[in-house]
Amino acid sequence: MTVLQKKTHNPIAHLTPEDIEQIGVELDAIRQSVIDTRGADDAAYIRKVIATQRKLELGSRALLLVSMFPPAWVVGTAGLAVAKIIENMEIGHNVMHGQWDWMRDPKIHSTTWEWDNASPSDQWKHSHNELHHTYTNVIGKDNDLGYGIMRVDEDQRWVPLYAAQPLWNFVNACFFEYGIAAYDLELGKNLATKERRQDPDFRARAKVTLKKIRNQMTKDYVIHPLLSGPSFVNTLAANATANLIRNLWTHSVIMCGHFPEGVETFERRSIVGETRGEWYLRQMLGSANISGSKAMHFMTGNLSFQIEHHLFPDLPSNRYQEIAPQVQDLFRRYGLTYTTGSLPRQVGSAWKKVIRLSVPNGFLGRRAKASVTDLAASKPAREHLAA
Repeated sequence: MTVLQKKTHNPIAHLTPEDIEQIGVELDAIRQSVIDTRGADDAAYIRKVIATQRKLELGSRALLLVSMFPPAWVVGTAGLAVAKIIENMEIGHNVMHGQWDWMRDPKIHSTTWEWDNASPSDQWKHSHNELHHTYTNVIGKDNDLGYGIMRVDEDQRWVPLYAAQPLWNFVNACFFEYGIAAYDLELGKNLATKERRQDPDFRARAKVTLKKIRNQMTKDYVIHPLLSGPSFVNTLAANATANLIRNLWTHSVIMCGHFPEGVETFERRSIVGETRGEWYLRQMLGSANISGSKAMHFMTGNLSFQIEHHLFPDLPSNRYQEIAPQVQDLFRRYGLTYTTGSLPRQVGSAWKKVIRLSVPNGFLGRRAKASVTDLAASKPAREHLAA
């Protein structure tokens, strides 16, 4: 029997190994149904999104040429912020996941796309696609969980440095694209010793990242402001504001998908001998959704369907809303909690958790909630718990 240890209530105690493997079979069938039906409509969707985003960015930058006029500054800045969010969330993130590789279009392919972000796409794909999505919410393996700077579970030993994690989290949110670039480089680990600092691979990756950051800053804070002539300062401020809005929005969406109450974390030993069904179950327990309108889903890059995304990271994002009812029905039939809520609720829940874990367990008068620790229990443990 698959078990959760150290919990007063085990949310999957009622599942047998056969149940878990059947969940995997049913999820594989949902995935295959999308693969079998993706086609011209999906291709038209992503091409339309890319064309619309580029027109919005171009129009917004044109308005900023006369951003000495307040209305032009406001509209241009808002349009640029939205364009940057769409490029990062619905286009860049999803294209680099390989969601559109089946189109065989070299312009919309995971191997060729370079996004409007400080982190080089190749490095992001390694840390995100290969590590985060493989080791979702496994403490010590998935650095997306707290980005290596925050305490994310009560079972982690508290140290005084964690008292400042609400501040670190806010600063990280404001400069999120640079935080992701540092995270992709594993900067903390690689700067810790002289040997790591001098490692040729690290130095080469750092050089690529610094070049990308320089190019991004030159584009936003030199070239476009200079093109604005007398609106130089206004355009500079507009670009900085648009980047700030994009960073805060992206950070909030990602926090909502991984950090609200009800999302589980896992110990390293929990994935030893993990089956396909257990991997699916970990994605189901380790993710949360955001409820809302179609416009909100679009602006999150459909990461408001974080559960569906973690189950099927390579399926076209525009299909997540379609399959969400099937996934939710699967949760219901197997007695699992489909964690979802409005954007304000999920943001509030995530920040509450950040604050609660910044202090020692029980400091705020709340009993510690233990993490999910064993999704691949040994046969003796299964037999003992079944008894």
